[in-house]
Amino acid sequence: MTDASSASRMPEIKVPGLLTLGGLVAGFAVGLVLTGMSSSNGSVALDQAKAIAGPIGTLWLQGLQMTILPLVAGMLFTGIMETARAASASAIAKRTISWIVGTLALSSVIGALVMTTLIPLFDPPRGFHPPADSAALHAAPSMGDFFKTILPTNVLESAANGAMLPVILFIAIFALAATRLDEAPRRQLALVFEGLAGAMMVVIGWVLKLAPIGVFALGLTLAASNGFAAIGALAQYIVLVASCGFVLLLLAYPIAALIARKPLGAFFSAVLPAQVVAISTQSSLASLPAMLAACRKLDVRGTSAEFVLPIAVTLFRATSPAMNVGVAIYAAHIAGVPLSMGALAAGVVVAFITTFGSASVPGTITFILNIAPVAAAMGVPLWPLGILVAVEMLPDIMRTVGNVTMDVAVTSAVDTALDAPEEGGVTLH
Repeated sequence: MTDASSASRMPEIKVPGLLTLGGLVAGFAVGLVLTGMSSSNGSVALDQAKAIAGPIGTLWLQGLQMTILPLVAGMLFTGIMETARAASASAIAKRTISWIVGTLALSSVIGALVMTTLIPLFDPPRGFHPPADSAALHAAPSMGDFFKTILPTNVLESAANGAMLPVILFIAIFALAATRLDEAPRRQLALVFEGLAGAMMVVIGWVLKLAPIGVFALGLTLAASNGFAAIGALAQYIVLVASCGFVLLLLAYPIAALIARKPLGAFFSAVLPAQVVAISTQSSLASLPAMLAACRKLDVRGTSAEFVLPIAVTLFRATSPAMNVGVAIYAAHIAGVPLSMGALAAGVVVAFITTFGSASVPGTITFILNIAPVAAAMGVPLWPLGILVAVEMLPDIMRTVGNVTMDVAVTSAVDTALDAPEEGGVTLH
């Protein structure tokens, strides 16, 4: 789904996606069976199963949680460094990065608007009993708290208290400051954070290999406590989160028609083969040849497509901020955590910033890497993510299709802009 140049140096990690989904299904099935048995034969077996499964699920969640901050720090630092390096390459690179940054910021806002609008319409179950003794990492911030705590007075204290927004802003500022250093110290810092990210990727890979067991335990206790409502909530989750990505996919068409000045029908037919590849592979990188072919059909300059698309595939995940915010809002809903405007603002900001720390890794790892900081910044407990990660492979299809469509649209828009005179009347070619 996502691709970054630094990711090529990251350890290869295989996540048992189908086994994880199977673990969730099995956990739900066992939990529902035990619940049915307890209604006629007493709750002894159900209580014993929950007493065993609860600590297992909690331990697995703690294993995920311990990797989040160092992994985000390493990936975000290297991602911002790569973005700054790309932007400094040329005028077309600066224009491309401007498009990427602006679209990602808009995506974060769209995700919050779409999910907060759709949840009341679908009315999914709210206030589930948690499958383990889980609590919010910290209180959901009010709008006043959002502005007062947006920058840390002590970044280590903020990290210890689980206040992700000030920590992430500090890392982003630190990375931007590092871009002003001379080559030698800048490269040394980059290697440190790259090594930190790589090591944490190995650790989270180990933890996620146990995902079928952890998700089984979480699913069992969730189904035992909430019954069939848990299954309905998952189905609604897939539809609602995919809707956030679908809005970004639709946004690509007016960008192509109004800004890139491509006929809407021509854009639709040109990008369709790339969308088919995206659906079948769930990989933006694997869709790159089809995207290049789409740009040729749209009469985009070869030099523009061959320059912009690799940057887009590396740095541009248009649907990620929208869908990540959407996941966090849905997790808050099913956990019964009310969200203030400050909490939503914190989630939007963190979703936007952490997108630059994404990597070309399995969707399960990207899910944890990107959404856990958003949830933490909003004061949302992490236990819903331990359940939702098992079905991430389904919304991930929409993520990839939306990203590929927007990549082609933005490439076309950048190419069209090259015909417009810059300030001073010079035309770029």
